[in-house]
Amino acid sequence: MLLLRPKRFLVCFNSRIKSCGFSVKRQESLMGPKPFSAESTSSQPIEHYNVASADESFVGLQEWQAWGTTSPVPSMVNQVIRDLKILEKETDSHMTFDGNHGRLSGDFKVQEDKKHRAKYASLVDSEKKLQFFSARQIACRLLGSRGYLCQRCWLASEDCMCSRVATCSLAKQLHIWLYMHPKDFLRQNNTGKLLWQVFGVHAATLCLFGIIEHEEKMWNVFELEGRSKVWCLYPNKNAATFSVTDIVSHSWDLERQGNGDDTMNFILIDGTWNNSNAMFRRLQDRAKLIWGNELRCISLNTGASLMHKLRPQPSWDRTCTAAAAIGLLYELQHVQEFSSFELDKQAEAIEHSLEVLLEALTTRRVRMGRSISRRGRHSDDIV
Repeated sequence: MLLLRPKRFLVCFNSRIKSCGFSVKRQESLMGPKPFSAESTSSQPIEHYNVASADESFVGLQEWQAWGTTSPVPSMVNQVIRDLKILEKETDSHMTFDGNHGRLSGDFKVQEDKKHRAKYASLVDSEKKLQFFSARQIACRLLGSRGYLCQRCWLASEDCMCSRVATCSLAKQLHIWLYMHPKDFLRQNNTGKLLWQVFGVHAATLCLFGIIEHEEKMWNVFELEGRSKVWCLYPNKNAATFSVTDIVSHSWDLERQGNGDDTMNFILIDGTWNNSNAMFRRLQDRAKLIWGNELRCISLNTGASLMHKLRPQPSWDRTCTAAAAIGLLYELQHVQEFSSFELDKQAEAIEHSLEVLLEALTTRRVRMGRSISRRGRHSDDIV
């Protein structure tokens, strides 16, 4: 979720896909073969999944990257998984999960809760605490989602939307970094995942908060590119925020002076509003350590996204990650230097994928007998 400069209009989503050079197809070409089938013999959600039935007690490279990343398997994630398997043997209890969010359940949960709290308390360094917290969150979600979620779209297999997602190439002058909180990893209603589903994992790169392998990879790129080519979509209350026109025009002047590669890197923080504050501070601390200055931030003019119908934001000036990306692309399209890149067509591809996700989630709610609308603080204003 991102906080944006408020403007009271609703982004218009056209369900008809215009002819714009992208195609609807499965994502094998972008993310490799799909390890788990999208077919299911049951229309009922799986309430408990016993990880002991899995063939492996660790996460291999192919399985890890199939979830939407190009990084190696985080070492601490596999260490947490090994510790969970050891505890399973020591307590002679099976590791089970409720629902699809990686929440442990049963007797094993009680034992594991004691152990992980003791482990966390024993870590003196705050950085180590964060890394352990993130690794545990991700490990549990990986184990609890095995055989249940589609690895590509993060929906339950019976709700898989992969065949209806339109793929599209992102302009080579742009690179999007999805800085995601571990608690949003593998969430079915997460919208940040749509960016790499549509643009591919090399154009929209996942970076998990607190996972050192991900964060180091991202910052290595930023150090090579330079601060002038890195922007964060976030309202920095302690410093001036720039509009897309202001910051891009300034950067393009620098480009003409021969500063090298013309790729612009945009960081989209993908997490709840409360979690995003800590994520933003971590980004700024690292920027000051490297460059002596904070990241420059961009504010956008956008409105409520379609996801407000199922997942209302606490106020009108906050929107989902996919809607923020749509707003960014549309505003960049109006900058002269980018007017020939057809960014509006690329924004339409994300709009379509957001429609598909909303339809899949709504269909699931209806099938499960749940309400398809949720009360929000501003629900009466949403059309």
